[in-house]
Amino acid sequence: MVAPINFVSRWCLFPWRSVSLGCQRFHQTQAPGKETHFGFQTVPEEEKGERVYHVFESVAKKYDIMNDSMSLGIHRLWKDWLVRHMNPTPGTQLLDVAGGTGDVAFRFINYIRAQREKLNRNKLDHQQNLSWSDITRSYSQEQQGLLMGSKAVICDINKEMLKVGKERSLRLGYSEGLSWVAGDAEELPFADEKFDVYTIAFGIRNVTHVEKALEEAYRVLKPGGRFLCLEFSHVNNPILARLYDLYSFQVIPVLGEVIAGDWKSYQYLVESIRRFPPQEEYKEMIEDAGFFKVTYRNLTSGVVAVHSGFKL
Repeated sequence: MVAPINFVSRWCLFPWRSVSLGCQRFHQTQAPGKETHFGFQTVPEEEKGERVYHVFESVAKKYDIMNDSMSLGIHRLWKDWLVRHMNPTPGTQLLDVAGGTGDVAFRFINYIRAQREKLNRNKLDHQQNLSWSDITRSYSQEQQGLLMGSKAVICDINKEMLKVGKERSLRLGYSEGLSWVAGDAEELPFADEKFDVYTIAFGIRNVTHVEKALEEAYRVLKPGGRFLCLEFSHVNNPILARLYDLYSFQVIPVLGEVIAGDWKSYQYLVESIRRFPPQEEYKEMIEDAGFFKVTYRNLTSGVVAVHSGFKL
């Protein structure tokens, strides 16, 4: 049965976490003459990175307003699902690439805090004979390490995005377990086998060489580490696909102009989504980078997909 139009149209809205994420500047050392896509345009490879950088630099300050306005908050549900699917345990070392505004990292911290509280409750339930002083001492010790060794490193090439994320972390009270690093997804500034989980949300489509970003993800993960990518994908419902296209090309750029004063940046973001490979093709690219047990899960009929793979 086809869903009512108002329901479908509400769910075809999509978030602009991409506004904050994946602003990956291309290496300027590449050989001249090669071309790539910038939205629906064909541009020299050496120009794409700078163009993408300026897009996200332009929209950084309107990130929160644009995300919620264009998605009606649905982007929050997708990011919640991503972290639940990750299911991190205390001690997990996370690298969130193209994550300048901190959305995924903040959810990761919240999840770890909830896991710690659950462990505390379970411990107390099994130690009913503890005295009041024992319980007080136990909580005092736990307060010394609220995240139990967990840490999230947010890496983004765009300094404006990082600035937005740092300001949000202070405003929301995230003072522990976060690091902010300026870095390119195609050449990460980290040692080999350093992280347990690598995430990139609404950012991979903006890098010039997706295969290089995937290879870097594989390099920095520990053996047994997990790759998770949340990205716009290809809608598998014909009715929703038509509504999605109509909304994307006719409404999103107008909202960008009205709210952020920037039509062209949002036109590019819409076009970049359409140029990204479909789910199965992207799955093969992840496998080619060396990952095993690669799977994907469509959310909202494929408006976005979460791809997962392991370094074994």
